[in-house]
Amino acid sequence: MNGSPLTTEFCGLKFNSPIVLLSGCVGFGNEYTRVEGFSNADAGAIVCKGTTLKPRLGNTGHRLWETAGGMLNAIGLQNPGVDAVVRDIAPNLDYSEVCWFANICGSTVEEYAEVARRFDDTPMQGMEINISCPNVREGGVAFGNDPDMSARVVEACRAVTSKPLIAKLSPNQTDIAENARRCLEAGADGLAVINTLMGMAIDAESRRPVIGNVQGGLSGPAIKPLALLKVHQTYQVARKHNAPIIGQGGIMNGADAIEFLLAGATAVGVGTALFYDPLVCRKINAEIEDYLGKNHIANVSELTGALRLDSGLENSPVSG
Repeated sequence: MNGSPLTTEFCGLKFNSPIVLLSGCVGFGNEYTRVEGFSNADAGAIVCKGTTLKPRLGNTGHRLWETAGGMLNAIGLQNPGVDAVVRDIAPNLDYSEVCWFANICGSTVEEYAEVARRFDDTPMQGMEINISCPNVREGGVAFGNDPDMSARVVEACRAVTSKPLIAKLSPNQTDIAENARRCLEAGADGLAVINTLMGMAIDAESRRPVIGNVQGGLSGPAIKPLALLKVHQTYQVARKHNAPIIGQGGIMNGADAIEFLLAGATAVGVGTALFYDPLVCRKINAEIEDYLGKNHIANVSELTGALRLDSGLENSPVSG
């Protein structure tokens, strides 16, 4: 590829950087633009806040809680509804410096499809399907924890749009590689691996859960080792379909990002790190570019799946 060594291709789209700003962390792209020195152009793509068919107020507090290794969140998909996003927000985004993805949510297959259909008639370049939402017709079980339901959601969305579809996979399931296969065969163009893990925090003095919803999604450095493994596992499936992966879960610096790329990611998602340092993307880009230079690598895409599976333990001081 010509130009910057950080330029990469994802589902036919050109990213300035392999960094993707994750859904819910920058709202609809305007939260961090108020931070001096921040630029959307430091990322390759932005995934907008999860959007449902109707407006949602979200959960009552507490909705965020910092943990020793990251953050718990239970926002509850607070958003103004797809009509407001399509009418008032999507037309006013700056598409000249970064790619934009809608994040679509629903409580039934039909709702997912309708939200996807509405976003199809916008300038947004793609859509991420949040299949971790609960299926109200199946007693609240998350779509993303059942490969059959995951595939049905992807298939329904694929029928109403030709834009790139990214299936956001849950780690809270038995076989993520099988779910990845089913989503890709149903029409997904790429994968986002992983969504948050379920966790909780307790106030010992009151003996009550800290999060008003009792449980919340755990993100941040605590989940990085598991996220890396899930990216590696899904990459074995994704490469057979020539499908790219957004690797995400605890990326705080350039070294973390490089690990996800080596495990099989084409792009890397940054979310919780933004709460620690709103300007972290620029630093991650610089650290990746420095790594490429030191290793005489022309483009960041050469790192994808370049993991060496020979352990090298024969030369380790702890071997034997």
